Amino acid sequence: MPAYRIPRNVADPGHLELDLVHHCGEATVGEYVHSLQLVDVATGWSVRRAILGRSRLVVVDALAFLLPQLPFPLRELHPDNGSEFLNQMLADFLVQDYPDCLLSRSHSATPNDNRLVEQKNSSLIRHYLGDRRLDSVAQTHALNALYARMQPFHNLVQPVMKQIAKAWVPATDDRPGYVRRRHDTPRPPLQRLCDILGHDHVTPQVLFQRRDDINPLELRRAIYQDRDHIFTLPGAQLGQTENVFATLACPDRFPAAVAALQAVDTVDKPQTGLTTVSTASTTTDLSQNRKEEATSR
Repeated sequence: MPAYRIPRNVADPGHLELDLVHHCGEATVGEYVHSLQLVDVATGWSVRRAILGRSRLVVVDALAFLLPQLPFPLRELHPDNGSEFLNQMLADFLVQDYPDCLLSRSHSATPNDNRLVEQKNSSLIRHYLGDRRLDSVAQTHALNALYARMQPFHNLVQPVMKQIAKAWVPATDDRPGYVRRRHDTPRPPLQRLCDILGHDHVTPQVLFQRRDDINPLELRRAIYQDRDHIFTLPGAQLGQTENVFATLACPDRFPAAVAALQAVDTVDKPQTGLTTVSTASTTTDLSQNRKEEATSR
């Protein structure tokens, strides 16, 4: 698997940087929500999906949901070196569904190899959600509703700049040296895609018709209303297991996993009346985890 950085001047759409954003709040204990984000290098086209935890299963499920939504063929998937990405399950999924896709990766400990998605992690995720902890099924569903509204706004309407050149300017007596960057005229990802595919291509024509049906101001207001709604929802409760499988977009792809969950749910409760502990690693119990951490120190 090659390790490198996708060039900024790649000509064809379909070369996607991939990353996860953690919504753990102040403590990385228990299961919590992540945002999986894909960004196309050539056009800036981006899509996101919220997942509960970061198991191989929920990552593949998110990709199975997002990749068919792209208005161009998938040519390359470029994550970092996290085990949630570099595993056999994801490799098998790509071989089966996207056999022509190249799976590449960043160099170890080199986040700038995924600099475009890292930038949009800030502008398209942290900007809306901050550093709050999200860890329940309800919050996961609400966040995906928000992302569904964001997709047409940021891909069809919102202009973005693209860096086209940079050069080192040496230091002088008056100022230190610095990097001078040049950017092109801001354009929405849809316009950049149209410039590549051509105005006669059916895909841009369909997307332009969809854009013409959007009221940008109303859509922007709805986005922030959806964002504020997420903050009103309760997080995971102490002693209650959050059902990760209830957040899947494509549960039919994972019949063995769903069957395993059903088997856990049908285990008889002990005679003491205490809740049976699920064997699936889906429980968010902050107090217990903090006690265990303190004991192990």
